[in-house]
Amino acid sequence: MTVMAERASSQLSVDTFERIAEFAAREDETVSFEFIGGRIGVKKATNGSHGEIAMWLVFQCKAARPDLTLYTVNQGLKVEAYRKGRARPDALLAPVGYFNGRGDWAEPDGVLMAVEITSYDSDTHNRDRVEKPRAYAEAGIPVYLLIDRDSLSILVHSDPDPEDGYRDIHVVRLGGKVTLPDPVGIELDTEDLKQYVD
Repeated sequence: MTVMAERASSQLSVDTFERIAEFAAREDETVSFEFIGGRIGVKKATNGSHGEIAMWLVFQCKAARPDLTLYTVNQGLKVEAYRKGRARPDALLAPVGYFNGRGDWAEPDGVLMAVEITSYDSDTHNRDRVEKPRAYAEAGIPVYLLIDRDSLSILVHSDPDPEDGYRDIHVVRLGGKVTLPDPVGIELDTEDLKQYVD
């Protein structure tokens, strides 16, 4: 399916992709589609530990910044330099109410941070470590947080540049403390995350 998707997407418009993604979402809730770098990607349902990590982060963000919400509801986002990509981050940090009335694929202008949590599948390296950071930086999202369960680390990407990607990447092993830079401005103690890596 991946090869067919890559070939089919070489001439696929964003409008056609959105219709395909909408149809697929009605037919099967266990997968969602993304369109990054001109290619369709399939994002499969996650396991319980993945969800626990997301909820841990929700509570940390809300406690530190009650004016913000970490959205974990499969919200679609227009990404890449010309908003021709479509991503479904694991979570998005934005002001309370930001996504109200914005539809399936929102503009990224008010998003302060995109979050991905690695999955144990064959495409996680390319998707979460290569394509997503580039797409989020091109869209101007100030912070990209990658919780990498394979390497037992947290990567904080900041200082986005549309052409060079994120200029600053700070890596912390799970169990350490990490500061999410402005405009997020939250410090995380990741000791509790170690229990959710399986």
